[in-house]
Order: sequence, then C-alpha cells, then structure tokens
Amino acid sequence: MENEIKQAARLLRNAKKAIALTGAGVSTESGIPDFRSKDGLWSRYDPMEYGTISAFRSNPEKVWKMLAELMLIVDAQPNPGHLALARLEQQGILTGIITQNIDLLHTKGGSKNVVEFHGSINSLSCLDCGTNHPYHTIQSEPAPPACPHCQSLLKPDVVFFDEQIPPEVFTRAQSLLQNADCLLVAGTSCSVIPASLIPSQVYGNGGTIIELNLEPALGHMASVVLEGGFSSVMQRLAEHFS
Repeated sequence: MENEIKQAARLLRNAKKAIALTGAGVSTESGIPDFRSKDGLWSRYDPMEYGTISAFRSNPEKVWKMLAELMLIVDAQPNPGHLALARLEQQGILTGIITQNIDLLHTKGGSKNVVEFHGSINSLSCLDCGTNHPYHTIQSEPAPPACPHCQSLLKPDVVFFDEQIPPEVFTRAQSLLQNADCLLVAGTSCSVIPASLIPSQVYGNGGTIIELNLEPALGHMASVVLEGGFSSVMQRLAEHFS
C-alpha cells in the first residue's frame, strides 16, 4: 500500500489542477451509515416511496418521518479524513471538492471550496414563496415545518430522486472540473447519475484518477487504487505533503 500512496502523492503533486469527488464512504467513520448499506436509511424506507419530491408533495407528514431521522446527521462531526482533505486544499494540492454528501462534514472539517452536488441539510426552502431558512431556526418546530412567512411547506435543500441538480450547482461543479487533470475519488462507487459521470469526464479529458475505496469500483479508469478505510489512508496520503 505504501507504494500506491507514494504514487498517488506524486500524481497530486504534479497535477496542474487536482480536485476530489467524495461519497457516503467518507462519512461512515463519522457515524453516518451509507444510505444504501444494510443499516442505512434506505433499508428502512423505500427511496421511491419516501425519497421523491412527488411523494413529499402528496404526503409531507409521511416523508417527514424519514426526513426527521435524516436531519439527525446535522450533529455529526468530521473525521480525520475530512481534516486531511482540508489540509491538502490549504496547501494548494487540491483546488476543491465535489461531494455527493449532504452532511456538511467537509465544510466543518475546514474545506472551503466545496460543491454540495446533492444539496445539504443546512437549510430549507419554502415550496411556495421560495424563501430560504437555516435549519437551526426551525429545528425545534414540529414536523412538517411551515414557512414563517407564508405558512406553506418547507423542504430541506437536498436533491430528491426525481429532482434535477440545481443549475447553479451544476455550473459550479463544471467550473471546478474545467481543466482538472487529476481526480481523487473517495468513498463512492460512482453509481448515481449524474455524479457518476464525473470520473469518466476527467478520464476522457486525459486526466488521471486516484481511487480510495474499501471496494474499488472504477476499474481501468483508476491510475492508482488505494484500497482501505478513508481516514487512515487519507492521513497517510496527507503526510507526504507535511
């Protein structure tokens, strides 16, 4: 493994623009199960029954039973892997992160340039008047919470399964991807479109891919595979830049 870590460090050091793509596997050590794992959210709630905007509109009380459990992750704290990623950004090794996670842990860990591709639990928006409300301001309200301005339904600013990625978020992600010649993929099997297309976009443009996963999934696209736990491997990788 040490040879692979040295190779990954060399690729990052030599890159003109390196970015990271992260998924649920980077947060499991912070106590957040992968939604798709045997203990994850979707083992208890059918995503097509609870995870769509159409289900939310038709029966918000029902969907908020799932969302109330989801929102508990607001108290999670970053793990050493998040901190190591933040240090790489601070050192100019990484330009930024595109994350599929909604848990805010990259930001809590000190990363600054974070594109939350699927939104975050940090705020809610009114489905009628469109006003935005920080989650902490309505956290104590009974579910489903109502908009303080118009009393209509509030929805967490996360992307449901039948929703599109917000245009401004997609634009930010593409800006970060522009001219990226090295991509660190961590904690994701890249199975959810459109985020799953990001590695092939970088690879197709001639960039190199570093994969950090317990179960590698990118096959021939990965120039280096770091098979192991996120925190331990990221810390070892970051040590090469200290």
